[in-house]
Amino acid sequence: MRILFVGDIMGRAGREALEKYLPGLKKDLNIDVTIVNGENAAHGRGITGKFCKAFYELGVDCITTGNHVWDQREILSYIRNDTKLLRPANFPENTPGQGLYIHQLQDGHKIAVINVMSRLFMDPLDCPFHVTDALIKKHRLETECDVIFVDIHGEATSEKMAFAHYFSGRVSAVIGTHTHMPTADAHVMSGGTAYMSDAGMTGDYDSVIGVKKELSVSRFIHKMPGSPFIPASENMTLCGALVITNDNTGSATAIKPVRIGDTLEPTMPDI
Repeated sequence: MRILFVGDIMGRAGREALEKYLPGLKKDLNIDVTIVNGENAAHGRGITGKFCKAFYELGVDCITTGNHVWDQREILSYIRNDTKLLRPANFPENTPGQGLYIHQLQDGHKIAVINVMSRLFMDPLDCPFHVTDALIKKHRLETECDVIFVDIHGEATSEKMAFAHYFSGRVSAVIGTHTHMPTADAHVMSGGTAYMSDAGMTGDYDSVIGVKKELSVSRFIHKMPGSPFIPASENMTLCGALVITNDNTGSATAIKPVRIGDTLEPTMPDI
């Protein structure tokens, strides 16, 4: 299975980058499943039903989120009826929405997408290790589904890497989101799990993690609240990763970074 994961969609620049580049990537990379993290799609804070539907029309199969999932109030009711829009599975019980989605391809193969949030420097949610353990016991690799893909949304690379090592061999891929910076550590672990600490942001990199640079710089210099953060929107870059799995075992055979756009040096998988 060939899976394209697209990192955090940040504001208008991120949405336009997805619209511009996704159709070509799906065709050129022969993609079977497309997953995007959309938690900053709505002007940098949250996501709306309108944007979810627009992403699905572009060919997105599942949308993950993170700590900004509730920033747009309308999503509280919308998420109850959209099983393809995930919120972290380790939110407290009875939180609207769900943290796992199973997508079935036309050939019958199934991929389970799990969304969790880490806890170091983040909100004190339920343990992502324990919650994911429980989920994969219900949806076992090879028996219940052909691929298990995890988006772990968090700050600390140490926590993300520890999480991946704990589940190595039991899930197909663990890719981090949230920092908006693509990392250079994409590799397949010894257990057969594809890993990357952060897929990076899809948005304007002539910025401070997607925010207009002058606003962020001013806050750091003056240490005073100023204008609200406004997403930068002059340039467009899409960042993510291609994961390839073995159809018989669910293990990853390759993971390659994907970067295309205006600011960062482009890189495209040749497999």
